[in-house]
Amino acid sequence: MGRFDGKKAKKVPNYRRILPFLMPRRNESIVYFEQIIDVVDANQWIESFNETSEVRVGIFHVALAAIAKTLHERPRLNRFVSGRTIYQRDGVWISFGVKKSMDDDAPLSIVRREFGENEPFAVFVASLRTDIEVARSNRQTAVDKELKFAFRFPAPIIGLGVRIIEALDKRNLAPRALIGDDPMYCSAFISNLGSLKIDAAYHHLYEHGNNPLFVTIGKVEERPMVVDGNVVPRLSVQLKYSYDERIEDGFYCARSIRRIEELIRDPNAWCAS
Repeated sequence: MGRFDGKKAKKVPNYRRILPFLMPRRNESIVYFEQIIDVVDANQWIESFNETSEVRVGIFHVALAAIAKTLHERPRLNRFVSGRTIYQRDGVWISFGVKKSMDDDAPLSIVRREFGENEPFAVFVASLRTDIEVARSNRQTAVDKELKFAFRFPAPIIGLGVRIIEALDKRNLAPRALIGDDPMYCSAFISNLGSLKIDAAYHHLYEHGNNPLFVTIGKVEERPMVVDGNVVPRLSVQLKYSYDERIEDGFYCARSIRRIEELIRDPNAWCAS
């Protein structure tokens, strides 16, 4: 039986097909990686873009679009494991958290969004502003409504329900109505820790859902970097990745991460439109 969110990946070598049997859980399959990316040119481009745009952007927007573009260009990164089978995801779906306000008690809302392959940057930014405004409003999302309904029941019933849904999902029997809007069913989950003025942090992968990639983005600040053989302070940003190695090998992943760095360093080359 097929899945609504992906198809069984083709031409997967046997040594990779066996990995979900040897490592059935995501958190025993994590590989961690860190990047420090020079964003001097990117910051200049962002300032220029903001001079003529109705919507102000930051390095988070560039990084988000760069990751989505890389997932389209490097489709084997856009896979997931379910029921000990490797699937190729349909579409690029990215989830990220939005604080309703910068207050300790403010709730966190999750945005899950599909990124088109050739979506212009300006169109993406305008659409993202709408998504964020909805997330910060008092409007209830589908997930909010589902959780409100779930918590009418005692804890043992909730736990049993979650286990049933996960068991159905592993057998490709979970209905789309139950998991189709779940933010943990995504190509990547991104956390913008820079908005909190802190550095990036390594994050676990959720066993619930099928997300194989978690990226945290830290604050933009000057760090010592080597330029033309000299150590100088350069404006830079730190990204940290948590990656499910079962979906693809390290060589493919490393080249994909380098591609993300290339895109973030020079947005003028690809997202001027």
